Amino acid sequence: MSPKRVAVAFGTRPEANKMAPVVHALAAIPGIEPVVAVTGQHRQQLDQMLELFSLTPERDLKVMTERQGLAELTGRIVPAAAAMLRELNLDYVLVHGDTSTTFAVAFAAFLEGLPVGHVEAGLRSHDLTEPFPEEANRRLTDVLTDLELPPTGLARDNLLAEGKSLERMVVTGNTAVDAVRMVLDRARLPERFAGRQLVTITMHRRENLPVMRELAEAVRLVARANPGLTFVYPVHLNPAVRDAVTPVLQDEPNVMLEEPLDYLTMVALLNASLLAVTDSGGIQEEGAALGIPVAVLRNVTERPEGVATGILKLVGNDPATVGPQLLELLADADGLARMRSAGNPYGDGRAGERVAGAVAWRLGLADRPGDWQP
Repeated sequence: MSPKRVAVAFGTRPEANKMAPVVHALAAIPGIEPVVAVTGQHRQQLDQMLELFSLTPERDLKVMTERQGLAELTGRIVPAAAAMLRELNLDYVLVHGDTSTTFAVAFAAFLEGLPVGHVEAGLRSHDLTEPFPEEANRRLTDVLTDLELPPTGLARDNLLAEGKSLERMVVTGNTAVDAVRMVLDRARLPERFAGRQLVTITMHRRENLPVMRELAEAVRLVARANPGLTFVYPVHLNPAVRDAVTPVLQDEPNVMLEEPLDYLTMVALLNASLLAVTDSGGIQEEGAALGIPVAVLRNVTERPEGVATGILKLVGNDPATVGPQLLELLADADGLARMRSAGNPYGDGRAGERVAGAVAWRLGLADRPGDWQP
């Protein structure tokens, strides 16, 4: 009998590192052939991840164009993905998370009559504007799925509250934890960061763009108050982000503005940091996986488990209050130690295996895997 062909579709760097454990776990199951299909939503960063995790795409849609809007991007992905899915002779499609690729590929698969599994399903901020457009992408994708793969019990409960069936759901843990563990022994801190007390900064979200310059000014205030710390900020490639933060921070002696770092270097940087300050979703999980306190530059997070355990602290995005909160965090060594010891509520490093097992179950090749429990 021919193996069941399962497309693992993604387009951004975060999707690539979170889906890599899934691809490798699927390949280990007899009777399943994983097919990597990428949209190229993040081009250079995506290629780095493919090489790092030894992934070879069978199809690459290369959908990105310069300064492309979200509507244009989605409009390009849907027909291209539909044609790709037809050509690949598939039995199942997996998408991940909350990007434009996630929803557009899921919608294309639905239109082509292919069952869709959603890895990292059920995360909710319950506010369509934060994060934007990710909250909508997640909700829209979950309308179309054959299989929901929530990473935590809280994500499962969100899906149940929306009327999704428990019979088509497996709690897996988050594959971000798997990915960090897969590469940690290869992650090396660059010499330019060595011997310093580090704070990692990332800011790039669309909902923060209107106050990005003011948030950078808050970071400047914190950096000037802490001359013994080095603030490392890999600046997003978005020109709007660069135009906002570079003039504010480029001349600060203890702020290092960096080009986007490859995944191995980013893991090493996080692992060596006293604190991470971010509006990223993935860094909330990666920080927790590494035991690094994370200050979240959002008003709400779709990953509240970390706030509940204490490894994450929501500081909002009001520049008037962000600076004082960060100053207070950095001045409280005991508080940072408590955050560091709070534990990781997001997974045990075997989420990829559970995702692959759930797909095998839906394809009739295995029994239903057990749910992950912290």
